[in-house]
Amino acid sequence: MGLTSNKVLVLAIVFAVVLFAGTVWLWPRLARQNWRAVGGRVALLLATQVAVFVSVGLAANQAFGFYASWADLFGRENGEGVVVDHIADGAGSPIRLVSTSRVAGVSGGSPQVAGQIQKVVVLGRTTRIAAPAYVYLPPEYFQPRERTRKFPVSVVLTGYPGTAQALVDKLRYPSTAQQLAKGGRMQPMILVMLRPAVAPPRDTECVDVPGGPKTETFFAKDLRDSVRARYRVDSTPASWGIIGDSTGGYCALKIAMHHPRSYGAAVGLSPYYKAPVDATTGDLFHGDENLRNRANLFWVLKHQAAPETSLLVTSSKIGEHNYKDTLRFIKNVQDTNVTRISSIILPSGGHNFNTWRREIPGALQWLGTRLVSH
Repeated sequence: MGLTSNKVLVLAIVFAVVLFAGTVWLWPRLARQNWRAVGGRVALLLATQVAVFVSVGLAANQAFGFYASWADLFGRENGEGVVVDHIADGAGSPIRLVSTSRVAGVSGGSPQVAGQIQKVVVLGRTTRIAAPAYVYLPPEYFQPRERTRKFPVSVVLTGYPGTAQALVDKLRYPSTAQQLAKGGRMQPMILVMLRPAVAPPRDTECVDVPGGPKTETFFAKDLRDSVRARYRVDSTPASWGIIGDSTGGYCALKIAMHHPRSYGAAVGLSPYYKAPVDATTGDLFHGDENLRNRANLFWVLKHQAAPETSLLVTSSKIGEHNYKDTLRFIKNVQDTNVTRISSIILPSGGHNFNTWRREIPGALQWLGTRLVSH
C-alpha cells in the first residue's frame, strides 16, 4: 500500500484508536510502582503518541502532497546523479498516454459532457527529460462542432516536492476550470499539470543546470512542442499560460519573463523571486554568475529588457512570508511600463492548499482573459 493510500491512513487511525482504548483499559493494571508497571505505562503512552503522530502526519501528507511515496519520504530516491530518461531522436510519440479518467465531481459519463483527464508521460526531444503529467481536456475539445478549434493551454506546476496528482485531487484545477467555463466565467482551456522537479529528488528550481538537467528549456520549449504534437493547440505565446504555487509559482514567473515568446501570461501563487541554493537543489549555477543573476527576478527586471508578458502574483497580508517581496516585485514591474502586472492579496492566509484554493478561481479567470483560442 502506497504512502498516499486511503487504506494506510485508515489503518493508522484504527491502530491509534485501539492503542488509546488499550491504554485506558490496561492503566489500572499498571498502577503499581514496580519497574514492570512503570515500563508498561511508558510503553503504552509512547506507542499511543507515536500512532497519533503517524496518523496526523499521513493525513497532512494526503492534504498537502508533501511526499509521493515511501521511497520519497525516506529519501530512497536519491540514487547517483539525477534521474533523467533518455530517448532516441525521433523515437515514439512525444507524449505517451498511460490512462484516462473522469473529472471528479462532474456529472455525465462521456468526454463530450464531462471532459477527460489523461495521465501521460511527456518526452522532451532536446532535453531528453521524461516527466509524468496529467492533461485536462475540457468537454468542448471532444464536441464535433469544435473539431477545428485550437484551445489555449495553461501549464500548471506544483510546489516542491509536490505531486502532480495533488493538482487534480487536492487543488482541484480540472473541476474548477470546468465549473468556471460552464458558468461562462472562463473560456475552455487545456491544463497540463506536472511537477517542476522533473529530475527527482533534486529541486532544480527550473534552471538549466550546467552539466545537469535543462529544466528551463524543458518547460520553455520541449513541453510546448510535445503538447502541440498531440493536442489541438496553437503555437503563439498568446495561447499559452503558466501557473504554479510556491516553487511552481516562482518557476512560472521566471519562465514567462525569460521566454515571452513561449508564454503570454503567468501566475505565481505565493511565489518567491530568487532561486535558493540548499541541500535539495545542490549547486545550480557552478560558478556561472550570469546564470545566478537570471534566477533572481528582481535582477532581471533591473538589468534586462522588460518582457512583453502579463503576470499575476498572490500573497496574504498575514500568514505569507513573501508579502513584502511581492509588493516590491509589483512596484518594480510597474516601473518597466512594459510588463503588465496584476495581484491577488488576501487579508490572511498561510502557505498552504486552502489558501491556493481560494486564489485559483480568480487566477484561472484572469488567465482566461489573457489567452486566446483559434
